Amino acid sequence: MKVLLTNDDGIHAQGLQTLRRALLRVPGIELVVIAPDGNRSATARSITTRRPLWVEEVTFDDGTIGYATDGTPVDCVRLANLGLVDGFEAELIVSGINHGANLGDDITYSGTVAAALEGVILGLPAIAVSQQSDAREMDFRLSETFDFEEGARFVARVVEEIDDVPLPTGTLLNVNCPAGDASGVQVTRLGKRIYRDELTLTDPEPASDPDRARPARRRRYWVYGSDHGFHDEPGTDLAAVAAGDIAVTPLHFDLTDAAGMDALERHNLGRLLAPAAEEVE
Repeated sequence: MKVLLTNDDGIHAQGLQTLRRALLRVPGIELVVIAPDGNRSATARSITTRRPLWVEEVTFDDGTIGYATDGTPVDCVRLANLGLVDGFEAELIVSGINHGANLGDDITYSGTVAAALEGVILGLPAIAVSQQSDAREMDFRLSETFDFEEGARFVARVVEEIDDVPLPTGTLLNVNCPAGDASGVQVTRLGKRIYRDELTLTDPEPASDPDRARPARRRRYWVYGSDHGFHDEPGTDLAAVAAGDIAVTPLHFDLTDAAGMDALERHNLGRLLAPAAEEVE
């Protein structure tokens, strides 16, 4: 099986390297690594369209090679799909292991999950993997130290059995591993975050512009707080990781609200065209 490994923390990140070594031990795997050349966390599904992408060949400590780019995680998947590596056509996308959890509403910001979603768009099975830090915070920004070994072993086993995993077409697996030894594995739905962000002015007295009589108009703010909470609801990914279990959440890209479509059809939005047409006349 041909597997593309990427991430959003950078090609030299500990999480990616631990997972890379675990995947190389899976029989029958042809592994290609294409990842950002530095940290691209929280870039979501951004792509690079207004400049060329640099790609550099990188030699790992075991003598194998990967490819680092100054693009985003989604760019990495696109590079592979468009033929960056001769003779390689990915059959599975694996993204991670992310330094910090990607749970609940946070997945919409995640470059790790975005790379896996790009695989889904290309019609490929995909796995996004994230690791809670040893501090056991339920956030992805306060991370310091990690143990990626158990998560890497678990994902390698999933990859080994991927042909038998009941993964519907157009679906990815979002895997979140707790700190320490996992007590079990739960198949979960996305949970709900409680964000406690604040707008904080970091330069309350900005320097005056020497060419003007009034203070400069440019100021600097922090807009993200810390200590995010969550609704502790059974069956969610947030609750599972908080309980010490690995959370496996199947995700798909279809965001359409079918019930909302029915309600809008009944509202008859077409009737709103008539007054506008009369005004134009």
